[in-house]
Amino acid sequence: MALVPITDTIAIDDSELEERFVRASGPGGQNVNKVSTAVELRFDVAASALPGDVKQRLTALAGSRLTADGVLLIDSREHRTQAQNREAARARLVALLQHAARRPKTRRPTRPRAGAREKRIASKKRRGEIKAARRRGTDD
Repeated sequence: MALVPITDTIAIDDSELEERFVRASGPGGQNVNKVSTAVELRFDVAASALPGDVKQRLTALAGSRLTADGVLLIDSREHRTQAQNREAARARLVALLQHAARRPKTRRPTRPRAGAREKRIASKKRRGEIKAARRRGTDD
C-alpha cells in the first residue's frame, strides 16, 4: 500500500488511482500504432479520503476534467513512453490537489480613506459643473 504525498498532512492511497493505457496520436513513428503509451488517470473525488473542504475546492478547480459521476480524469499523452506519461499524469494530479489543499485567504473588508472620499466628491462636482455649463451654453 503506497501513499502519494500531497502536502505534509494529506496523502492519497495508490489504490484510489485507476490508470488506463490507450494508444496515443503524435510522435513515435510506427511505434505509435503498436504500443499504448497514453495514460488516462482516474481519481474518484467523492470516494476519496480527502477532507471535505479540499474536495469542494478540487471540484471547483477541476472544471471539465470532472465527470458527472465525480471522477477526476487526467489524460497525458505528451511523451513517447508509458512511464513518462504516467509520471506526468501523476504530477498533474498532485499539483491540482496541492492547489486545492491551499485555503484561500479570508477577505477583510476595508473602507475608503477620508482623502479618497473627498477627492471622489470633488471629481463628481467638477464633472457636474462641466455638464451644467453645456446646458446653459448656447443662446441662439
